[in-house]
Amino acid sequence: MITKRIIPCLDVKDGRVVKGVNFQGLSDVSSPIELGKYYSECGADELVFYDITASAEGRALFTDILKEVASTIFIPLTVGGGINTLEDFDRVLKCGADKVSVNSGAIRNPALIKEAAQKYGDQCVVLSADVKRVDGVFRVFAKGGRENTGMEAIEWIKRCVADGAGEVVLNSIDTDGVKGGFDLPMLEAVSNAVNVPVIASGGAGCAEDFVKLFKALPKVDAGLAASIFHFGEVKIADLKQLLKENEINVRF
Repeated sequence: MITKRIIPCLDVKDGRVVKGVNFQGLSDVSSPIELGKYYSECGADELVFYDITASAEGRALFTDILKEVASTIFIPLTVGGGINTLEDFDRVLKCGADKVSVNSGAIRNPALIKEAAQKYGDQCVVLSADVKRVDGVFRVFAKGGRENTGMEAIEWIKRCVADGAGEVVLNSIDTDGVKGGFDLPMLEAVSNAVNVPVIASGGAGCAEDFVKLFKALPKVDAGLAASIFHFGEVKIADLKQLLKENEINVRF
């Protein structure tokens, strides 16, 4: 049985970890270096680092902080934010990232995923899709959830996977930061449409939400969350114990 992964997410703005609701109203949480080290030591399977305003501000990702985070953790690191070119892939990989997450850059230049997969391998390329319901249709949003691209999300995700994205992080803007549980209908639609790992993001409010996720959607490979881990509401060791008790396979 495939082991389910638990992944904390560091949303970084101006060098600090922040958290908001529905991608808005950001508040300061902590240092990404301290948090990254903490998660690496307390049982997280991977870590995601997003420079959340790089795309909207039209700049490259901050690499000095990234290097420090990468040097203090001993788990796989996925990095995103302002990834627009193969040079951006190269830069963050050289800073210590294991995988590179792309969203707005692929929307601007759909060839980027294919080029990156050919150069670095599918396993290195992660599609991060920010998706929101608009008039009952799943739509892809760009620039940290600020801009509706008008694209239908399932077709877009299928296209990116066909081009070489080896993993999909599905960020539901509808459930982000609301803590009412993961967006199961959206996740089901995506996990049924592709044959690569799908990571659920947006909506976790308690440990039981992860149990519901993996029980309802066995195809989903991982659960990603931010504030419930950052603020100590859920401890990763306790969460993994609960999952084990519910016969969900996790790594200790």
